[in-house]
Amino acid sequence: MQYLDFEKPIEELEHQLEKLKEVQEKSKVDLSSSISDIETKIQEKIKEIYSNLTPWQTVQVSRHPNRPYTLQYIEYLTGGNFIEFHGDRHVADDKAIVGGFGSLDGETVMFIGHQKGINTKMRQLRRFGMANPDGYRKALRLMRLAEKFNKPIVTLIDTPGAYPGLEAEERGQGEAIARNIQEMFSLKVPVVCIIIGEGASGGALGIGVGDRVYMLQYTWYSVISPESCSSILWRGWQFKEKAAEALKLTAKDMLELKLIDGIIPEPLGGAHRNPEQAAMYVKETLVKVLSELKQISPEERINQRIEKFTSMGVFKEIDTNDLAEANL
Repeated sequence: MQYLDFEKPIEELEHQLEKLKEVQEKSKVDLSSSISDIETKIQEKIKEIYSNLTPWQTVQVSRHPNRPYTLQYIEYLTGGNFIEFHGDRHVADDKAIVGGFGSLDGETVMFIGHQKGINTKMRQLRRFGMANPDGYRKALRLMRLAEKFNKPIVTLIDTPGAYPGLEAEERGQGEAIARNIQEMFSLKVPVVCIIIGEGASGGALGIGVGDRVYMLQYTWYSVISPESCSSILWRGWQFKEKAAEALKLTAKDMLELKLIDGIIPEPLGGAHRNPEQAAMYVKETLVKVLSELKQISPEERINQRIEKFTSMGVFKEIDTNDLAEANL
Protein backbone atom coordinates (compact mmCIF):
# COMPACT_ATOMS: atom_id res chain seq x y z
CA MET A 1 0.00 0.00 0.00
CA GLN A 2 1.27 3.44 -0.94
CA TYR A 3 0.46 6.28 1.43
CA LEU A 4 -0.32 9.91 0.65
CA ASP A 5 1.43 12.63 2.65
CA PHE A 6 -1.57 13.27 4.91
CA GLU A 7 -1.91 9.52 5.59
CA LYS A 8 1.33 9.31 7.62
CA PRO A 9 -0.51 8.71 10.95
CA ILE A 10 -2.33 5.79 9.31
CA GLU A 11 0.93 4.45 7.91
CA GLU A 12 2.60 4.50 11.33
CA LEU A 13 -0.28 2.64 12.96
CA GLU A 14 -0.40 0.01 10.21
CA HIS A 15 3.36 -0.55 10.55
CA GLN A 16 2.85 -1.07 14.28
CA LEU A 17 0.12 -3.57 13.47
CA GLU A 18 2.40 -5.50 11.11
CA LYS A 19 5.16 -5.68 13.73
CA LEU A 20 2.77 -6.94 16.38
CA LYS A 21 1.52 -9.67 14.05
CA GLU A 22 5.10 -10.68 13.22
CA VAL A 23 6.01 -10.85 16.91
CA GLN A 24 2.93 -12.92 17.67
CA GLU A 25 3.68 -15.33 14.86
CA LYS A 26 7.35 -15.78 15.79
CA SER A 27 7.06 -15.84 19.58
CA LYS A 28 3.70 -17.65 19.74
CA VAL A 29 2.67 -15.11 22.40
CA ASP A 30 -0.99 -14.09 22.37
CA LEU A 31 -1.09 -10.41 21.38
CA SER A 32 -4.64 -10.44 20.05
CA SER A 33 -5.80 -7.77 22.51
CA SER A 34 -3.06 -5.33 21.44
CA ILE A 35 -3.67 -6.13 17.79
CA SER A 36 -7.38 -5.46 18.22
CA ASP A 37 -6.64 -2.10 19.88
CA ILE A 38 -4.36 -1.05 17.03
CA GLU A 39 -6.93 -2.10 14.42
CA THR A 40 -9.55 0.01 16.17
CA LYS A 41 -7.19 2.98 16.27
CA ILE A 42 -6.49 2.58 12.55
CA GLN A 43 -10.19 2.65 11.68
CA GLU A 44 -10.73 5.69 13.89
CA LYS A 45 -7.76 7.52 12.39
CA ILE A 46 -8.88 6.78 8.82
CA LYS A 47 -12.37 8.02 9.64
CA GLU A 48 -10.97 11.16 11.28
CA ILE A 49 -8.68 12.02 8.35
CA TYR A 50 -11.11 11.22 5.55
CA SER A 51 -13.99 13.11 7.11
CA ASN A 52 -11.96 16.33 6.95
CA LEU A 53 -10.23 16.20 3.56
CA THR A 54 -9.38 19.47 1.87
CA PRO A 55 -10.16 19.84 -1.87
CA TRP A 56 -6.47 19.31 -2.70
CA GLN A 57 -6.34 16.17 -0.57
CA THR A 58 -9.41 14.91 -2.42
CA VAL A 59 -7.56 15.45 -5.70
CA GLN A 60 -4.64 13.42 -4.30
CA VAL A 61 -6.96 10.56 -3.34
CA SER A 62 -8.52 10.56 -6.83
CA ARG A 63 -5.01 10.03 -8.25
CA HIS A 64 -3.92 7.33 -5.82
CA PRO A 65 -1.86 4.76 -7.76
CA ASN A 66 -3.78 1.88 -6.16
CA ARG A 67 -7.17 3.35 -7.05
CA PRO A 68 -9.26 1.05 -9.30
CA TYR A 69 -9.51 2.09 -12.94
CA THR A 70 -12.18 1.49 -15.57
CA LEU A 71 -11.27 -2.08 -16.55
CA GLN A 72 -11.11 -3.14 -12.92
CA TYR A 73 -14.55 -1.68 -12.25
CA ILE A 74 -15.90 -3.41 -15.35
CA GLU A 75 -14.40 -6.71 -14.15
CA TYR A 76 -16.23 -6.40 -10.83
CA LEU A 77 -19.46 -5.09 -12.35
CA THR A 78 -19.74 -7.78 -15.01
CA GLY A 79 -18.05 -10.70 -13.25
CA GLY A 80 -15.69 -10.92 -16.22
CA ASN A 81 -18.56 -11.22 -18.71
CA PHE A 82 -17.24 -8.40 -20.91
CA ILE A 83 -16.17 -8.18 -24.55
CA GLU A 84 -13.90 -5.25 -25.40
CA PHE A 85 -14.19 -3.61 -28.84
CA HIS A 86 -11.31 -1.86 -30.58
CA GLY A 87 -10.71 0.87 -33.11
CA ASP A 88 -12.49 3.97 -34.40
CA ARG A 89 -12.73 2.60 -37.98
CA HIS A 90 -10.82 5.65 -39.22
CA VAL A 91 -7.28 5.92 -37.85
CA ALA A 92 -6.37 3.82 -34.82
CA ASP A 93 -7.34 2.04 -31.64
CA ASP A 94 -6.74 4.53 -28.84
CA LYS A 95 -5.70 2.67 -25.69
CA ALA A 96 -6.70 5.59 -23.42
CA ILE A 97 -10.40 4.80 -23.93
CA VAL A 98 -11.81 1.29 -23.63
CA GLY A 99 -15.28 0.01 -24.27
CA GLY A 100 -17.47 -2.94 -25.04
CA PHE A 101 -20.58 -4.90 -24.09
CA GLY A 102 -20.80 -6.43 -20.64
CA SER A 103 -23.44 -8.04 -18.45
CA LEU A 104 -24.69 -5.98 -15.51
CA ASP A 105 -27.06 -7.89 -13.25
CA GLY A 106 -28.22 -9.95 -16.23
CA GLU A 107 -28.64 -6.99 -18.59
CA THR A 108 -26.34 -6.17 -21.51
CA VAL A 109 -24.76 -2.74 -21.12
CA MET A 110 -22.25 -0.79 -23.22
CA PHE A 111 -19.39 0.24 -20.95
CA ILE A 112 -17.06 3.03 -22.09
CA GLY A 113 -14.35 4.68 -20.02
CA HIS A 114 -10.88 6.14 -19.67
CA GLN A 115 -8.12 3.70 -18.74
CA LYS A 116 -4.93 5.08 -17.16
CA GLY A 117 -2.90 1.89 -16.86
CA ILE A 118 -1.80 -0.09 -13.81
CA ASN A 119 1.99 0.25 -14.13
CA THR A 120 4.54 2.54 -15.74
CA LYS A 121 4.62 0.69 -19.08
CA MET A 122 0.83 0.54 -19.39
CA ARG A 123 0.43 4.16 -18.31
CA GLN A 124 2.74 5.23 -21.11
CA LEU A 125 0.82 3.05 -23.58
CA ARG A 126 -2.50 4.54 -22.45
CA ARG A 127 -1.09 8.06 -22.02
CA PHE A 128 -2.38 8.18 -18.43
CA GLY A 129 -5.98 8.14 -19.68
CA MET A 130 -5.55 11.13 -21.99
CA ALA A 131 -7.34 10.25 -25.20
CA ASN A 132 -6.57 11.23 -28.77
CA PRO A 133 -9.43 12.05 -31.19
CA ASP A 134 -9.35 8.36 -32.16
CA GLY A 135 -10.46 7.48 -28.63
CA TYR A 136 -13.46 9.80 -28.69
CA ARG A 137 -14.42 8.59 -32.15
CA LYS A 138 -14.17 5.00 -30.92
CA ALA A 139 -16.40 5.93 -27.99
CA LEU A 140 -18.96 7.49 -30.34
CA ARG A 141 -18.89 4.40 -32.57
CA LEU A 142 -19.66 2.22 -29.55
CA MET A 143 -22.45 4.55 -28.41
CA ARG A 144 -24.10 4.30 -31.82
CA LEU A 145 -23.70 0.52 -31.68
CA ALA A 146 -25.42 0.45 -28.29
CA GLU A 147 -28.23 2.61 -29.67
CA LYS A 148 -28.62 0.29 -32.66
CA PHE A 149 -29.22 -2.68 -30.37
CA ASN A 150 -31.17 -0.64 -27.78
CA LYS A 151 -28.67 -1.19 -24.97
CA PRO A 152 -28.01 1.34 -22.18
CA ILE A 153 -24.66 3.10 -21.96
CA VAL A 154 -22.47 3.55 -18.88
CA THR A 155 -19.40 5.79 -19.07
CA LEU A 156 -16.64 5.75 -16.45
CA ILE A 157 -14.68 9.00 -16.44
CA ASP A 158 -11.10 9.23 -15.17
CA THR A 159 -8.81 11.56 -17.09
CA PRO A 160 -6.55 14.56 -16.42
CA GLY A 161 -7.74 15.89 -19.79
CA ALA A 162 -7.67 15.12 -23.49
CA TYR A 163 -4.21 14.42 -24.93
CA PRO A 164 -2.52 17.78 -25.72
CA GLY A 165 -0.10 16.49 -28.36
CA LEU A 166 0.39 18.03 -31.79
CA GLU A 167 -0.91 14.93 -33.58
CA ALA A 168 -4.13 15.12 -31.55
CA GLU A 169 -4.77 18.67 -32.68
CA GLU A 170 -3.88 17.78 -36.27
CA ARG A 171 -6.52 15.04 -36.27
CA GLY A 172 -9.24 17.28 -34.80
CA GLN A 173 -9.25 16.90 -31.03
CA GLY A 174 -11.71 19.73 -30.46
CA GLU A 175 -14.06 18.57 -33.20
CA ALA A 176 -14.07 14.98 -31.91
CA ILE A 177 -15.01 16.06 -28.37
CA ALA A 178 -17.62 18.54 -29.62
CA ARG A 179 -19.12 15.87 -31.90
CA ASN A 180 -19.44 13.45 -28.97
CA ILE A 181 -21.13 16.07 -26.80
CA GLN A 182 -23.60 16.87 -29.58
CA GLU A 183 -24.35 13.22 -30.38
CA MET A 184 -24.76 12.18 -26.73
CA PHE A 185 -27.60 14.67 -26.32
CA SER A 186 -29.68 12.79 -28.88
CA LEU A 187 -28.94 9.16 -27.96
CA LYS A 188 -32.22 7.25 -27.61
CA VAL A 189 -30.94 4.83 -24.97
CA PRO A 190 -30.33 5.54 -21.26
CA VAL A 191 -26.91 7.06 -20.55
CA VAL A 192 -25.32 7.13 -17.09
CA CYS A 193 -21.96 8.83 -16.49
CA ILE A 194 -19.81 8.26 -13.40
CA ILE A 195 -16.61 10.10 -12.46
CA ILE A 196 -14.46 7.41 -10.84
CA GLY A 197 -11.27 9.47 -10.49
CA GLU A 198 -10.30 12.67 -12.26
CA GLY A 199 -12.82 14.54 -14.39
CA ALA A 200 -10.90 17.25 -16.16
CA SER A 201 -11.93 19.58 -18.95
CA GLY A 202 -13.20 18.49 -22.36
CA GLY A 203 -11.43 15.18 -21.90
CA ALA A 204 -14.14 14.28 -19.38
CA LEU A 205 -17.02 15.94 -21.25
CA GLY A 206 -16.23 13.91 -24.37
CA ILE A 207 -18.00 10.97 -22.70
CA GLY A 208 -19.75 12.93 -19.96
CA VAL A 209 -23.21 13.87 -21.27
CA GLY A 210 -25.84 11.62 -19.76
CA ASP A 211 -29.30 11.32 -18.27
CA ARG A 212 -27.64 10.98 -14.88
CA VAL A 213 -24.16 12.05 -13.82
CA TYR A 214 -22.62 10.77 -10.59
CA MET A 215 -19.33 11.21 -8.82
CA LEU A 216 -17.60 8.85 -6.46
CA GLN A 217 -17.03 10.42 -3.05
CA TYR A 218 -13.33 11.24 -3.42
CA THR A 219 -13.19 12.42 -7.02
CA TRP A 220 -13.07 15.82 -8.70
CA TYR A 221 -14.70 17.41 -11.73
CA SER A 222 -13.58 20.73 -13.20
CA VAL A 223 -12.72 22.65 -16.33
CA ILE A 224 -9.04 22.64 -15.32
CA SER A 225 -6.71 20.88 -12.91
CA PRO A 226 -5.54 22.74 -9.77
CA GLU A 227 -1.92 22.71 -11.01
CA SER A 228 -2.83 24.21 -14.38
CA CYS A 229 -5.09 26.79 -12.76
CA SER A 230 -2.27 27.76 -10.40
CA SER A 231 0.16 28.04 -13.33
CA ILE A 232 -2.16 30.38 -15.20
CA LEU A 233 -3.17 32.60 -12.29
CA TRP A 234 0.01 32.60 -10.20
CA ARG A 235 2.66 31.49 -12.72
CA GLY A 236 3.58 28.38 -10.74
CA TRP A 237 2.25 25.18 -9.14
CA GLN A 238 2.89 26.33 -5.56
CA PHE A 239 -0.69 27.63 -5.21
CA LYS A 240 -2.38 24.40 -6.31
CA GLU A 241 -4.06 23.97 -2.91
CA LYS A 242 -5.55 27.46 -3.15
CA ALA A 243 -6.65 26.78 -6.73
CA ALA A 244 -8.33 23.51 -5.71
CA GLU A 245 -10.29 25.39 -3.06
CA ALA A 246 -11.37 28.12 -5.48
CA LEU A 247 -12.40 25.73 -8.27
CA LYS A 248 -15.13 24.07 -6.16
CA LEU A 249 -14.27 20.75 -7.75
CA THR A 250 -15.21 18.15 -5.13
CA ALA A 251 -18.27 15.91 -5.37
CA LYS A 252 -19.94 17.86 -2.56
CA ASP A 253 -19.36 21.14 -4.40
CA MET A 254 -20.67 19.75 -7.67
CA LEU A 255 -23.83 18.46 -6.01
CA GLU A 256 -24.47 21.80 -4.30
CA LEU A 257 -24.04 23.56 -7.66
CA LYS A 258 -26.49 21.07 -9.20
CA LEU A 259 -23.97 19.97 -11.83
CA ILE A 260 -24.29 16.29 -10.89
CA ASP A 261 -27.18 14.12 -9.76
CA GLY A 262 -25.63 12.34 -6.83
CA ILE A 263 -22.57 11.09 -4.95
CA ILE A 264 -21.67 7.42 -4.74
CA PRO A 265 -20.03 6.59 -1.39
CA GLU A 266 -16.62 4.99 -1.19
CA PRO A 267 -15.31 2.50 1.38
CA LEU A 268 -13.66 3.94 4.48
CA GLY A 269 -10.31 5.36 3.38
CA GLY A 270 -11.17 5.53 -0.33
CA ALA A 271 -11.80 3.11 -3.18
CA HIS A 272 -8.12 2.09 -3.26
CA ARG A 273 -8.51 0.40 0.15
CA ASN A 274 -11.37 -1.82 -0.99
CA PRO A 275 -11.95 -1.75 -4.77
CA GLU A 276 -14.48 -4.59 -4.67
CA GLN A 277 -16.70 -2.78 -2.18
CA ALA A 278 -16.38 0.45 -4.17
CA ALA A 279 -17.55 -1.43 -7.29
CA MET A 280 -20.47 -2.84 -5.30
CA TYR A 281 -21.63 0.69 -4.46
CA VAL A 282 -21.32 1.64 -8.14
CA LYS A 283 -23.28 -1.43 -9.19
CA GLU A 284 -26.10 -0.73 -6.74
CA THR A 285 -26.44 2.79 -8.12
CA LEU A 286 -26.34 1.67 -11.76
CA VAL A 287 -28.92 -1.09 -11.37
CA LYS A 288 -31.33 1.27 -9.63
CA VAL A 289 -30.86 4.23 -11.99
CA LEU A 290 -30.99 2.21 -15.22
CA SER A 291 -34.22 0.62 -14.03
CA GLU A 292 -35.70 4.09 -13.45
CA LEU A 293 -34.52 5.45 -16.80
CA LYS A 294 -36.02 2.55 -18.75
CA GLN A 295 -39.47 3.61 -17.52
CA ILE A 296 -39.11 6.91 -19.41
CA SER A 297 -39.73 7.12 -23.17
CA PRO A 298 -36.71 7.87 -25.40
CA GLU A 299 -38.18 11.20 -26.49
CA GLU A 300 -38.75 12.31 -22.90
CA ARG A 301 -35.26 11.17 -21.86
CA ILE A 302 -33.71 13.23 -24.64
CA ASN A 303 -35.77 16.30 -23.68
CA GLN A 304 -34.82 15.92 -20.02
CA ARG A 305 -31.15 15.44 -20.93
CA ILE A 306 -31.11 18.62 -23.02
CA GLU A 307 -32.94 20.58 -20.34
CA LYS A 308 -30.58 19.26 -17.66
CA PHE A 309 -27.43 20.59 -19.32
CA THR A 310 -28.82 23.77 -20.88
CA SER A 311 -30.15 24.91 -17.50
CA MET A 312 -26.69 24.77 -15.90
CA GLY A 313 -25.00 28.03 -15.02
CA VAL A 314 -26.29 31.55 -14.52
CA PHE A 315 -26.44 34.32 -17.10
CA LYS A 316 -28.04 37.71 -17.55
CA GLU A 317 -29.35 39.15 -20.79
CA ILE A 318 -28.38 42.76 -21.48
CA ASP A 319 -30.44 44.98 -23.74
CA THR A 320 -28.27 46.14 -26.67
CA ASN A 321 -29.61 49.71 -26.36
CA ASP A 322 -28.53 49.84 -22.70
CA LEU A 323 -25.12 48.51 -23.70
CA ALA A 324 -24.73 51.16 -26.41
CA GLU A 325 -25.63 53.92 -23.95
CA ALA A 326 -23.15 52.54 -21.39
CA ASN A 327 -20.38 52.64 -24.00
CA LEU A 328 -21.17 56.29 -24.70
